[in-house]
Amino acid sequence: MGLNYTAVDQSAEVTARRIRGGTCYVATLANTLVGTIVVQPTYSENDCEYFTRPGVAAAHQFAVDPDRQCLGIGRMLLAQAESWAAENGFRELAMDTAEPATHLIGLYARLGYREVGGVQWPGKVYRSVVLSKRLQPDA
Repeated sequence: MGLNYTAVDQSAEVTARRIRGGTCYVATLANTLVGTIVVQPTYSENDCEYFTRPGVAAAHQFAVDPDRQCLGIGRMLLAQAESWAAENGFRELAMDTAEPATHLIGLYARLGYREVGGVQWPGKVYRSVVLSKRLQPDA
């Protein structure tokens, strides 16, 4: 699609730094890495204001090997991230994806995510849609 997602070609150092910010889950098939997601607590500072809201955990580094898509791997990883967030007291799990990735936005909507904003990340050729799913009712 011509989108320059950070996770597509980042260095090993950037990957390690992004993983250190949260909890990383991976999916394997036959000892081969086929998917990943990182979930983390609310950011203290971020270019996207929604990710700094109290009670909102963030998911990123979310990807499934293109040859293994449509097997439920992404849904399993996202469910694990949602469980982590709920178990750690977060009311919502938020993430973002490129506006042109309408297939992903549709998938997330079917999984209960709603659009809550947008952000233009520095250096990206696309604007991102911010999506969030309520995990727990407000107290």
